[in-house]
Amino acid sequence: MPQPPLAAAHLSAKPGAPPDAATAAAVSLKTLVAAGRGPEAHEALGHLMAICQGRALRLAYHYLRDAADADEAVQDAFVKAFHHIDQYDPARPFGQWFLRIVVNAALDRARARRRHVDGRAWARDDAESQAIEAVASDEADAERQLLAAERWAAVRCAVDALPDRQRLVFTLSQIDGQSPADIAHTTGMSAATVRVHLFRALRRVRVALGATL
Repeated sequence: MPQPPLAAAHLSAKPGAPPDAATAAAVSLKTLVAAGRGPEAHEALGHLMAICQGRALRLAYHYLRDAADADEAVQDAFVKAFHHIDQYDPARPFGQWFLRIVVNAALDRARARRRHVDGRAWARDDAESQAIEAVASDEADAERQLLAAERWAAVRCAVDALPDRQRLVFTLSQIDGQSPADIAHTTGMSAATVRVHLFRALRRVRVALGATL
């Protein structure tokens, strides 16, 4: 399937919000696919990608800490969403459904990376990081609100050291602004499990920073 180029845009609606541009675009895509209108469906997919890619890239990057891996994970997620659009329930915000696909794609890529890399630390590349931040620059405030700018590097190191599930829940909560219920829907965990992982993640980050968030 030819993939339209990614456009620099972001998903403005938060999970759980009323129907938004992404949901409307997804409903249109689902209708076109069901009707067998291939060329129009691919055009609709490009529109949906333009709406959703900023938030998806941001989430994937904060989990994977690598721009190329994040981009590939998001591309994989869009392909999977297209092929499974018939399973999307228009009664729910598209962002919740799609971010779950993004999370799974990021997890798959992280597992594949660990199989090929033996204990190497993945250093942050400033140029790549700036490219990701430029794509989703409108959402940078959520990150800066965690702590003052001079402490953010320390937070990143502390978060990178978290176990996978704790890091995932922390990222969805503190970076994407999702509630425990939203995270449960995105990840497939129970809300209680999400709260436990979030509590443990916050405690580990506090200990690593030597201060209370």
